[in-house]
Amino acid sequence: MDILALNCGSSSVKYQLFDWAKKEVIAKGMVERVIIGDSFIMHEVPGRETYREESECPDHQVAIDLIIKTLTDPVHGVLKDIKNISAIGHRVVHGGEKFTCSVLIDDKVLDAVKEVQHLAPLHNPPNIAGIEAAQAILPDVPQVAIFDTAFHQTMPEHSYLYPLPYEWYEKYGVRRYGFHGTSHLYVSKRAAVLLGKAPKDTNIITMHIGNGVSHCAIANGVSVDTSMGLTPLEGAVMGTRCGDIDPAIPAFMMQKENLSAKEIDSILNKKSGVLGITGRFTDRREVIEHAGNGDRLCKLALDIEAYRLRKYIGSYMAAIGKLDAVVFTAGVGEMGWPIREKTIEGLEHLGIKLDKERNKSAMTRKRETLITTDDSPVKVYVIPTDEELVFTEDVAAILEGTYTDHMQFEYSFSRPDFVRK
Repeated sequence: MDILALNCGSSSVKYQLFDWAKKEVIAKGMVERVIIGDSFIMHEVPGRETYREESECPDHQVAIDLIIKTLTDPVHGVLKDIKNISAIGHRVVHGGEKFTCSVLIDDKVLDAVKEVQHLAPLHNPPNIAGIEAAQAILPDVPQVAIFDTAFHQTMPEHSYLYPLPYEWYEKYGVRRYGFHGTSHLYVSKRAAVLLGKAPKDTNIITMHIGNGVSHCAIANGVSVDTSMGLTPLEGAVMGTRCGDIDPAIPAFMMQKENLSAKEIDSILNKKSGVLGITGRFTDRREVIEHAGNGDRLCKLALDIEAYRLRKYIGSYMAAIGKLDAVVFTAGVGEMGWPIREKTIEGLEHLGIKLDKERNKSAMTRKRETLITTDDSPVKVYVIPTDEELVFTEDVAAILEGTYTDHMQFEYSFSRPDFVRK
């Protein structure tokens, strides 16, 4: 059984094909610049050189069609027939309160996803377009939705409700939802294994740090708080998003600069964060390099980001009590050792003792690494995330009738004998 995982963004489609019988990835890649022109596919197969082909994709259906064509290509592909694809798992960013776990997609589910797309206007529409495109191309193949928000549906009311007029929640669903759920799920269960404990016996803070950034407070194995809110704009400093700010600032700047609601929203989402501070960078590798060369604003950006990360660790420790571990994951979390060092250094009073050499050596997206000292009461790990494996296992279990939800279902990666391929 080959399972295709699709992650449709506004102008891209990421994909991964997984051989369920062999438990290994047989191909992965991305179609970039969908809709906007000059589209191309980057296709990776283990043991081969990366294949690139330029092909215009005016919409997501054409992009997915290009993926299928590439997967079945006699030279560059890995499938003899499109019928080898047994199921497709789709990342859906926002499920609102309607979905607490992954589900088989039917008309009712798709309609429910459309009903909450106003909560994620930048993300859900392309997710929906990807589902409809895959259904059109492969109408007889089961399709499964895996929701970013589902992992956080265990949050208590006092955690997810904002101190705003309660009718806003009743009428419009204004509340904290959280995102990156599959990543927080994966790394928290891996951390439990590394700690030698069952997930239900662990208190963990997971820190997903990429261009988008979110943190999660996990008590007894379930999410009880997370940094992103109604939208992915709230929370930590991100590549281009501001994260937590005084809520009066947007109205203040709209008056000062005569900006529309759409314009200020674009600035907060696309021109703020690390980019806003440095004026030119979003990639932390460039920020770290230029900070080392004396760029004051790059150094300031790193200091601000690390300071905010440190504050989240402290506040989440207050929320969940005795802490077992902190986990760094995603591109920056896995590769950005200077940011990890700035974040953790000086937290000995909280039981976190950084081993600087271990931290510097943790510069790979393939290995799980302890970066605190052996006698540190609270462990800190760098764990490469694998959201696509969560997609794949959810899809397979739903087809086999063994899936319950992310709290009860036993994933392969939550077992001590799991080996990452």
